[in-house]
Amino acid sequence: MRLRQIALVGRDLEAARADIVAVLGLGGDYADPGVGKYGLHNAVWPVGDTFLEVVAPTQAGTTAGRLLDKRGGDGGYMVILQVRDLAAARARVAAAGVRVADQFDGDGVAFTHLHPKDVGGAILSIDAMEPWERWHWGGPHWRENVRTDVSAGIVGAELQASDPDAMSARWSEVLGRERRRDGGRWTIGLDGSELRFVAVTDGRGEGVAGFDVAVRDPAAVRAKARARGLLNPEGGVVLCGARVNLVQA
Repeated sequence: MRLRQIALVGRDLEAARADIVAVLGLGGDYADPGVGKYGLHNAVWPVGDTFLEVVAPTQAGTTAGRLLDKRGGDGGYMVILQVRDLAAARARVAAAGVRVADQFDGDGVAFTHLHPKDVGGAILSIDAMEPWERWHWGGPHWRENVRTDVSAGIVGAELQASDPDAMSARWSEVLGRERRRDGGRWTIGLDGSELRFVAVTDGRGEGVAGFDVAVRDPAAVRAKARARGLLNPEGGVVLCGARVNLVQA
C-alpha cells in the first residue's frame, strides 16, 4: 500500500497551477475529463512516480465547492492510496462499516472512494491499477511530463483533526495498518511514505492540512516560494492552501 496521489481543491485552477509549477518545478500536467461529472476541472502532475492534483469547481453545488466554503478557502481534498489487493481492502472497508461514496471497476483501473464522514479528515480513495506502475489519473503519457530536478516525489500526507487519536485509529482500522505515537501526533506507515494525524491549530477544522515533498534543494524551493509570497508566518511553504513540508531527497 502506497501513497500515490494527493488532491487539493482551489477556486482558481490557473493561479494554483502557476504557483505549483514555479515552486516545485513540475513539468506538464494532465486534465482528466472524468472529473467533469463531479462539476470540476483539474490538473494532475507527476512528481516522480507519485502525483499532485488540483481540482476546482466549474458549477455550483459541488462537494469540492462546499469544502471550500466550509474550510474557508483552498486546501486539501483527497488522499489516494494504491493497493495490490483491492478485494481485501474493500472487505476491510465493509467490515469497518464505512459507506462507499463512489466506486468503479474498469479495464485495469479500479477505485473505491470512502465517505469522509465515516473515516474523517478527507475523501480517502483506495485504488488499484494493472500493471502496478500505471496511473490512469495522470493520463496515458504521464511519464513524458516527469521532471525530477527539483521535486522527486510525494512522501507523506498530514491530516488535522479535533481528535487525532480517534481519527488515526479509524484510518488504521480501515487500512489494516498499525499506527504509532510520535510525540503529540500519530503516524501510519505506508510503503515509502506515511500518514500523519495532528491536532487542528489553524481554526479551519478537520482536513488534509499538508503534504510532504522530497526535494533536491529545500532552501532553493523555499526561496522560490518566498519570492511569490507563499510562505506562512512560520516560514513554511503553502501551495493552494496546503502546507508543503520539504524533505531532503
